[in-house]
Amino acid sequence: MGYSIELADRVREWLSTVDNIEVEEKKMFSGLAFLVNGKMCINISHDNLMCRYNPELEDVVSEKKGFLPMIMRGKQLKDYCYVEPVGFQQPSDFEYWMKICLEYNSIAKASKKK
Repeated sequence: MGYSIELADRVREWLSTVDNIEVEEKKMFSGLAFLVNGKMCINISHDNLMCRYNPELEDVVSEKKGFLPMIMRGKQLKDYCYVEPVGFQQPSDFEYWMKICLEYNSIAKASKKK
């Protein structure tokens, strides 16, 4: 299981500045997931972010530098993507991804508990 410790720390630090959320870290998707209020919000996969965002933003998000579609079982997931480091190196770009993930988290459905 490989993920960037530095990137995980960056996500952890950013989330710590947000009021009224509960953050849980969990190893999943071959990386480290940050669950916010019980729902997967953002993940660190190797050196990439894996973002969960509102599928209505697909056209805008897919034009961002560093965007990579998330393909699972041969199908693109419309509310998830990977973002390569070039897409979040600048603080404003990093904040963009964190904000759209957190905004969607408030309306996203939680996974069914097993």
